Amino acid sequence: MPNIKKVLMIIVDQLRADCVHGALAEHINMPNIDALRKEAVTFTSHYSVVNPCGPSRASIFTGQYAMNHRSIRNGTPLSNDIPNLAREVRKAGYDPMLYGYSDTTIDPRARHPNDPDLKSEERVLPGFREMLEMRYMESYPWRANLKSKGYDLPEYARFYDSISPDPTRGARPDDPPFFKAEDSDTAFLAGAMIHDLAARNEESWFAVVTFLRPHPPLVAPEPYNKMYNPADLPMPARLKTPEHEADVHPFMAAAVAAPQMSHIVRGIDEAFDMQSDDSLQMLRSIYLGLASEVDTHVGRIISFLKETGQYDDTLIVFMADHGEMLGEHHMWGKQTPYEGAYRVPLIIRDPQNTATHGTKVEAFTESVDVTPTILDLIGRDVPSSMDGVSLMPFLEGKSPEKWRDCVHMELDFGEPDGVTHWQEATHASVEDANLAILREARFKLVHFNAGLPPLLFDLESDPFELNNLANDTAHAPTLLRLTQKLLSHRMKHADRTLANVKITANGVVNFRNN
Repeated sequence: MPNIKKVLMIIVDQLRADCVHGALAEHINMPNIDALRKEAVTFTSHYSVVNPCGPSRASIFTGQYAMNHRSIRNGTPLSNDIPNLAREVRKAGYDPMLYGYSDTTIDPRARHPNDPDLKSEERVLPGFREMLEMRYMESYPWRANLKSKGYDLPEYARFYDSISPDPTRGARPDDPPFFKAEDSDTAFLAGAMIHDLAARNEESWFAVVTFLRPHPPLVAPEPYNKMYNPADLPMPARLKTPEHEADVHPFMAAAVAAPQMSHIVRGIDEAFDMQSDDSLQMLRSIYLGLASEVDTHVGRIISFLKETGQYDDTLIVFMADHGEMLGEHHMWGKQTPYEGAYRVPLIIRDPQNTATHGTKVEAFTESVDVTPTILDLIGRDVPSSMDGVSLMPFLEGKSPEKWRDCVHMELDFGEPDGVTHWQEATHASVEDANLAILREARFKLVHFNAGLPPLLFDLESDPFELNNLANDTAHAPTLLRLTQKLLSHRMKHADRTLANVKITANGVVNFRNN
């Protein structure tokens, strides 16, 4: 029987995998996460199965592909009857505590039409106990904390504006916000969780803490705003011009133009040129500064666990919900089919398996694997509805006989209350404004709905996905093979909640009521 007394999930918003292990890791200082890796298992080929924030977290917490849970965009409700992590760990006797946000949109069938939870896409996953509200669009406790410290608060829409320290010039992106580093949203969230858990040393607990950073707007308090020299950073991989990127595919024509500058930086001089290399590198350096700020406060949390004697009783899962393009392909954000948007870090410290600490797992893993892994480690059966697979064998140093040789990812780019610029560029209806990705070790297929052409990349010779091979007749057999494999994968993983159950004269066969 597992002997895990405490569980801590740390979810970082929009953190790329290569900030932790990879090219950018050589240019960023994250000593606390690096130290955790030495005492944990790092999964180096881990992927979010869907973007953006709401859908990605729906998949993390339900263990389901988006094709099954269908909360496919921010603001799309998650069905109330789908098993999820919070409800399942309650069955193991834990009271799952949420510090931050789950980005869950509530099922309107489960609430009265006047319920205020139906007026926000940022509500709490059913089963969690919200200990601290820290939502991107609200964050009232943080605001109250700033006010109690004497800050003159601007309107909330301007909290993440850069503020020029020099009245003779306008604000630049690398100017700080109005709050100090010790009072930032990241610092406040970590401090509140530590303060609360300090009274729980002698008991078992289950806590999820979700950091907004390094999610845009890209503004960082001192010293994180200028922690890295933009000139020292490598340039992102991209074609020669945005126009060349737009010519790759109709979807890319829209992706190059979005998101707009106001989504990345706020409160700056209108003359700021997002397309210049100097500006690009400045924004990349601020992103890395924000990631380092998160590392600082992850370190506070881990130090707290060690100082209070809880570290070796605690299962720690460190991960990100999705990635960030960071200027690659002349794009920002995560609503693209490229690696930067989907490849994310996953670090798991199982205190019961110290022999594997400090090791790496290169096998493909998916965000839907996280909840089954946690349930397995605390001794709970994994619901049949979940598409993910427990990673416990890897934590025990074993190599499963059969393991996936690819990852499956999805993206919807339409909206039910208006036509998006992606839809305008592709002429796709809201029902067929979507794509599916199958990524093997070498080849990667991006299949578009709405009759749009596919994309095919050879990642062995083209790791930055700059050369689309879909129209190359020499690769036609590969395109066909991957298309068939994608179809088979989706057929195999269609919702299995009751599919393997049968009612017979002798009763119900193969049904497990958790």
